[in-house]
Amino acid sequence: MITPVENADLTALNSFGFASRAQYLFDVASDAELLEAVAYADERQLPFLVIGGGSNLVLDEYIPGVVVRQISGGYRVLEEDEGSVLLEVAAGQNWHQLVEQVVDAGWSGLENMALIPGTVGAAPVQNIGAYGVELKDRFVSLTAYDREKQVFVEFSASQCGFGYRNSVFKSVAPGRYIITRVRLRLNKQFVQKTGYGVLSQYLNGQEVTARSVFDAIVAIRQSKLPDPRDLGNAGSFFENPVVPVEQCEQLRAAHPDLVAYPERDGFMKLAAGWLIDHAGWKGYRTGRVGVYEKQALVLVNYGQGSARELMDLASKLQASVMEKYGVALVPEPRCYPQ
Repeated sequence: MITPVENADLTALNSFGFASRAQYLFDVASDAELLEAVAYADERQLPFLVIGGGSNLVLDEYIPGVVVRQISGGYRVLEEDEGSVLLEVAAGQNWHQLVEQVVDAGWSGLENMALIPGTVGAAPVQNIGAYGVELKDRFVSLTAYDREKQVFVEFSASQCGFGYRNSVFKSVAPGRYIITRVRLRLNKQFVQKTGYGVLSQYLNGQEVTARSVFDAIVAIRQSKLPDPRDLGNAGSFFENPVVPVEQCEQLRAAHPDLVAYPERDGFMKLAAGWLIDHAGWKGYRTGRVGVYEKQALVLVNYGQGSARELMDLASKLQASVMEKYGVALVPEPRCYPQ
């Protein structure tokens, strides 16, 4: 039987470092412990929040109800053949550590997503991705607890409804499913995906292997993104907006250096960081929060800042980009309480 920590300090459990306390905090390491935490909340009709690495959350000063942190980790090989391996990974496993472990094991497919913060259980919710690769490219299935039907269920890739930084767990049924295990298929032979501009430039002249791609991406991300241990942040704060080709062409006519990439037929993906930067916000600071001086897509807490201060700043950026470019910016992190 597990017992919750009352009035638990969450300051160290969110990468912004916002001072926040939870009414009740459960650390769960198994399905049985997860069910105990769910029952505790349901019996008392309390709000319920699952946090992973706290890297995709903006937490207010007080979180009512039950907060669950999954602390299960590790992976096991379910299947293996000449060309691939199928891994089952626990939801509480740190994502970046997993990527490094599989690269060291000689398996390819995750190296482009090195240094993305958070846990494996949170990865399908956002369909995390970087440098031309998304989770869905390696995803096979997952196990989750359905709070509505009170049973564990399986999701195939098609059932997850993956989109750009999106899934059914985020858009259709937020909070209903608690992901406990994720299954990924990786290649035994290195499959190169290095067409993304800055990555291709960085690797120019080097032998390209899964390890060199991993190392390059770690270096690139560290050069652009502050370490949350030094400066509170959640990485990229806004999704890169997707717009019709016609709108992109209109914007490019007015702004020839606009950064945009093909997304799908008839649509282009704009670089949100470029929009914010060229709207004049890069390096902007208001009180204890601001826009990172090296990357306009990153909002930061300079210390003692609050969720409300940060969201006020985010709203100003959204209004400014809409006024200047007619483009809506959508935050990536979840804000809690909403």
